[in-house]
Amino acid sequence: MNTAFLLNSIWVMVGAILVILMIGGFILLETGATRMKNAGHIAGKTILTFSIGSIIFWAVGYGVAFGKGNPLFGLTDFFYSGYELKGMSLSGSVFFMFQLAFAGISLTIAFGGFAERAKLAAYLLFSVLFSFFVYPPIAHWIWGGGWLAQHGKQDFAGSTVVHLTGAAAALAATLLLKPRIGKYNKDGSANNIAGHNQVFTALSVLLLWVGWFGFNAGSTLGVDKAFFGFVALNTNLGAAAGSVAAMLISWIVLGKADVSMILNGALAGLVAITASCGFVDTWAAVVIGFIAGILVFYSIRFFERKRIDDPIAALSVHGTAGVWGTLSNGFFATKELATVGKPGLFYGGGLHQLGIQAMGVMTCGLFAFLASFIILYAMKRVLKGLRVTEEEEIIGLDISEHGSYGYPELLLSKQTVKAQ
Repeated sequence: MNTAFLLNSIWVMVGAILVILMIGGFILLETGATRMKNAGHIAGKTILTFSIGSIIFWAVGYGVAFGKGNPLFGLTDFFYSGYELKGMSLSGSVFFMFQLAFAGISLTIAFGGFAERAKLAAYLLFSVLFSFFVYPPIAHWIWGGGWLAQHGKQDFAGSTVVHLTGAAAALAATLLLKPRIGKYNKDGSANNIAGHNQVFTALSVLLLWVGWFGFNAGSTLGVDKAFFGFVALNTNLGAAAGSVAAMLISWIVLGKADVSMILNGALAGLVAITASCGFVDTWAAVVIGFIAGILVFYSIRFFERKRIDDPIAALSVHGTAGVWGTLSNGFFATKELATVGKPGLFYGGGLHQLGIQAMGVMTCGLFAFLASFIILYAMKRVLKGLRVTEEEEIIGLDISEHGSYGYPELLLSKQTVKAQ
């Protein structure tokens, strides 16, 4: 075993650990952005669904995504053995763990569309089906040598593969589940259902921000020339610019610097820079993140006006920002860094790469949405509904689905639950 192989394996394993720890960030994000009567449910189902997703990805998902096959899906490496992959500059087991972490994050994003109203059984069954039929084919198309890879589609660390895929599934779930009780009035106006802990939400953003260095910088898959440092720099600048932009636009439009928008802006900047962090200069990372921060502000308001109840802003943070981040390569990818595909419009590449990026967004987004919608619709028939009853939703999923409170000392009666 040579030194480069060992160092590459260690670095990517560190990246995998950081990405898996991001799931803890998502627990705090979803918990903080929703009501306390659902806190224990959110924490527990997130761990459980990652567990299910891990087993399914090991058994079949990895083979579909990275096995040898055809431009649409892989046909080998099912029940992945952990043996080393020939020709790779790092451990095959480490590569598997890194890809498993990405699949788990996409699944966690998808569940943003289920928040505060879905049955536990819906989470469990969708974990299986998403980890088999939805995420792996898209991963194969772009990262596994599939048809989009053959066209030169650029997605360095997953704005499309991970974030847009998860957001499209979340949209399908949100449409089928309908808004939470009390979100909209008869005249169509929206009520603000405030999350119970903004400090949790802020801490989650910081944890996700740090974890993103594993997400993006780990996607170098090695330590050669320490390129991961440049990717990490672009990642940080994108997040920072997104946060500042969202703060500014909320201040201008609302007259106040909205804290939730500051946090969502940082996440939108991270999502947007994920596709391009290894393909663009640092100045472009700032521009990409800044535009993402503005887009997420208007996207959240757009979905609310359309009566699409998105409690943790998954559609905007991961969907809208994921689309923009993917398209941004078509503008900003440089000749020196565009090792996949061609340079962007501003670097003499014309409209070619922008067209490839747009094709990837449309096909992957549409596939993820339709596949998820069909799966969820079938589940709705099998489970006799995806949503808990009105009474169960009012008392909270902690009690109705698990029989215990996430905050037992604070929630002492049904009357207290209804007040949250």
